[in-house]
Amino acid sequence: MSAQQVLFDAPGPRARRNILIGNIVGVLIVLGVLAWVISALAEKGQFAGSMWAPFLESRTWEFFILPGLGNTLKAAAIAIVTSVVFGLVFGVGRLSHVAPVRWIAGVVVEFLRAVPVLLMMIFFWLALGSSGAVKPQDAPLIAVILALTLYNGSVIAELVRSGVHGLPRGQREAGMAIGLTRNQSLRNIEVPQALIAMLPALISQFVVILKDSALGFIITYPELLQYTRRLGVGEGNVIPSLFVAAAIFIVINFALSTLATRLSVLLSFRTKGRKPVAREAVALDAAST
Repeated sequence: MSAQQVLFDAPGPRARRNILIGNIVGVLIVLGVLAWVISALAEKGQFAGSMWAPFLESRTWEFFILPGLGNTLKAAAIAIVTSVVFGLVFGVGRLSHVAPVRWIAGVVVEFLRAVPVLLMMIFFWLALGSSGAVKPQDAPLIAVILALTLYNGSVIAELVRSGVHGLPRGQREAGMAIGLTRNQSLRNIEVPQALIAMLPALISQFVVILKDSALGFIITYPELLQYTRRLGVGEGNVIPSLFVAAAIFIVINFALSTLATRLSVLLSFRTKGRKPVAREAVALDAAST
């Protein structure tokens, strides 16, 4: 019996028909709303050629789109690296057999997960600006990176913890049977396997980091959204400018999501094809280290 059958009964012919009708009605409603929005924008002249002409000029991309995109990718890339480091440290801390370490890591992770990332951005921006610890022009970037790191790092820490707990108990028992300590088994056997298992979810979190970097415009960080808004105000085409920014975000996020899907399929295929001897070799290599 599958897990799906345990949770709920499979729908019968009548239920499947009702579900199909509900899906069709939902799609029609969404298409109707979309058509109404497009019609309203067209009446306001938002799809006129003059509104989109600036995006065919090289200066628009040179002075607005590309600088904004570069700043967005810069903040997101740094935050991704620091979030992974933070998540690994506190994720392993939550798995520690030392109770105080486990409690402190748990409190930090749960607290940071509960605080909105925008609130953290504003807090660090004001704190850095008033303290004079950094240059005023660097405060927005550092505030964005700190907020994204703490929030998303706490989520990654929880992914690490749940990933390790999701492994079969035999993994740790096998490691301890060949002479590894609990920490060595966690570091050399369990966490690497958990990282492989949670890689699609990890890349999905990277998408969240990229999207949340757009919140930096509220604290004057010159990322893509702020640059496109400046362009829209100057050219009188705010809505087309926001459409272009949204399209760029969608393309990048779609690329990351596609990468996550392909990695998931690739890793699943390799895991299924892995022989038991290879796993024993991994365990022996871990014991030697």
